[in-house]
Amino acid sequence: MLGGFRVVDLIWFSLAFGFLLALCLHRFSHYLPYAFERSHIFQLFQDLIRYGKTKAQIKRSDLLQVFDVPKRWFCHFYTVSVVWNGFLLTLLLRAILLEEGLPKWLVDTLRFLNGGQPSTSTDRPLSVLLVNILLWVHCLRRLQECLFVSVFSNGVMHIVQYAFGLSYYIFLGLTVFCVDTSSPGEGSSLLSQLRWYHVAGSGLFLWASWLQHHSLALLASLRTRNTGAVETLAHQMPHGCWFDLVSCPHYFAELLIYVSMALCLGGASVTWWLVVLYVLFNQALAAQLCHEFYRSKFKEYPSQRKAFIPFVL
Repeated sequence: MLGGFRVVDLIWFSLAFGFLLALCLHRFSHYLPYAFERSHIFQLFQDLIRYGKTKAQIKRSDLLQVFDVPKRWFCHFYTVSVVWNGFLLTLLLRAILLEEGLPKWLVDTLRFLNGGQPSTSTDRPLSVLLVNILLWVHCLRRLQECLFVSVFSNGVMHIVQYAFGLSYYIFLGLTVFCVDTSSPGEGSSLLSQLRWYHVAGSGLFLWASWLQHHSLALLASLRTRNTGAVETLAHQMPHGCWFDLVSCPHYFAELLIYVSMALCLGGASVTWWLVVLYVLFNQALAAQLCHEFYRSKFKEYPSQRKAFIPFVL
C-alpha cells in the first residue's frame, strides 16, 4: 500500500480530483485573464474536455483538429467493455461455481492494484458477481443504443479521449475484483448471501437504466421524427420526461447506475465510492458543457432547468 491507500484507490481518487479541477477551472474560466484564455494551453484544455456538439462552441486550430476522431466511435468503448468484462465475468463464474483459481496474470495484476494484498473477490461472491453482471448488462445496453438508437452527427472527440475511454472500461472491470466490502463470505451459498441492499441496488439499476434509455431514445427522436428515418442532424431543444428538469438526464442516470452498484456492494466499498465520485465530476463537467450549449443556442431555453442533478446542479 501507498500511504494507506491501495493503487486502485489512488488511481480513482486522482481521476476524480482531476475532473473536479477541470470542472472548477471551466466554471470559473471567465475570471481568468484574457491572455490566458487565448493561450495554447487553455485552448488545449478546452479541446480535451469537450466532445461532440460542445466542441463547436470554441475556435480550434488546424493542429488540434488533426487529433479528431468521430464521436460515433463511442461504440468501440462498449464493444471492448462487453468483450473484456464478459471475459472477466466468465472467469469469476468458473472460480465460484467450479472452484477454479483465477489465472496467474490476473492474480498478479489484482495483487498490484491492491497494494500487494491478494484479491478477496471470491470470498464474497454474490456482491462482486452481481456488480460484474450489472456492469456487463449496462455496457451491452449502451452498445445496442449506440448501434441502433442514437443518431450521431459529424461530431468529433480528441484521440486522447478515445484512448481514455477504451482503457477506462478495462480498468473498471479490474476494479470490480478489487472492491473492499464486508458481506457474507466464503463457505455460504450464493442464495444465503442475498441481502436487502442487493435487491435495492438492482432495483435502482433497472430504473436508472430505463431513465437513460428513455432519454437517449427521446434525443434520437428529435432527429428521426415519426418516420424512423433520419430527417435532420441539427440539434433540437429536448422536452419531456426528465428533460424538463435537467439538460442531461442521461448523465444523471449514469451516476445513479454507479450508485446502484455501490448499494449492491452494501455501501461499504471505499474503492467503489471513489469510482462514483469520479463519475459524478466527469458527468457534471459533460453536463455543464451541454447545458451551456443549449442555453447559447436556444434563447427560449427554460431558465429553471438545471444542468445535471434536478433542483441542485
